[in-house]
Amino acid sequence: MLEMLEIGPCDNPYQMGFLTGQRFSNKIRSRLSTDLVLQNQLLPFAKTPESQALIKALTINNQKKFPKYWDELLGTAEGSGVPVLYMILINFRKEILPFLPKSTAANSNADTSLYNTPDDCSDVLVVSDSMAIAAHNEDANVALVGHTYIIKATLPNGLSFVGYTYAGELPSCAFGFNSNGLAFTLNSVPPSEAEIVAGGIGRNFISRDLLEATSIDDALSKIQSSEVSVGHSYNLINIGTRRILNVETASRNRVSVHEVGATPFFHANMYLHLQVEQVDDDNSKSRQERAAVLPKRSKDDFLSLLGDTDHNRYPIYMTGPTLYTLCTAMIDLDDKTLSIIEGNPKNGKVAYIFSMSSKELSHRKINQYH
Repeated sequence: MLEMLEIGPCDNPYQMGFLTGQRFSNKIRSRLSTDLVLQNQLLPFAKTPESQALIKALTINNQKKFPKYWDELLGTAEGSGVPVLYMILINFRKEILPFLPKSTAANSNADTSLYNTPDDCSDVLVVSDSMAIAAHNEDANVALVGHTYIIKATLPNGLSFVGYTYAGELPSCAFGFNSNGLAFTLNSVPPSEAEIVAGGIGRNFISRDLLEATSIDDALSKIQSSEVSVGHSYNLINIGTRRILNVETASRNRVSVHEVGATPFFHANMYLHLQVEQVDDDNSKSRQERAAVLPKRSKDDFLSLLGDTDHNRYPIYMTGPTLYTLCTAMIDLDDKTLSIIEGNPKNGKVAYIFSMSSKELSHRKINQYH
């Protein structure tokens, strides 16, 4: 059952984090104890002298740029009763993993195939005369199954946001939207080691900042102004102006923007338009090729595409053993709704429908099949 916490306005960001950590303490602790990336890679590395300069740089740079969100992270750690170091490691996992010595995983007794894999997500997007849709599969390591929740927050300035959140992490490294009519979904991309800068701004902090964007241009500015450590792909969605932008980023302030139009646009986990040296991802390539031949004429076509299991090894809709589709988000810019679907989106259960047209971000929690 996907749980939601409605919170705020709080006195300060620390209190918001504290109340979130307190509410989801069991989920956070469970996630940390079963997350093999944390237990077998990040924590052993954090105990070595070699890790200290990297963790210190990430801490100083991100705390300086985003002091409010850093306080929120500290509050979540305190509220859930877990060490701050654990929170730092899971929120910066993408910024730390590339710098692990190659021997760290090899020296572990665990089966590295269970966790030595990237997160994956799939999006199919269109803005035509007849429809404007952003449909997103939230894919992650199986350790995240049952370890997510929704934060629906109201801030002291009156802004409200909804973020699908991994337990213990800032909202949202997945997808979310706010009362300014700005929404986003995210896709990992795999820059090569040479393209990664140590100690830069973390992607979790950038996406947390996007939840407070005033417009699609403001969101783009937030992305462009951050000295990121590793790359990412952002799908920025503006309800009021009926626009969707796919924004690919890399370190050293490299950004490429593709405006989505009437031709459906599918994005998995490879760079498509930013020229960056990247790691080949057979999983992503397979999904990209499969999506190219599937129908994309209607909302139902989009859901069928994201529910496709045709490929035995690399299906678009994932059910393990390593990667798992946690849920599907369907954003309809004309209906001004965001639906969260659990199970295969072809016939999955709609868990929540959020209205994106009001300041209150009203929602319905329902149990019906698509």
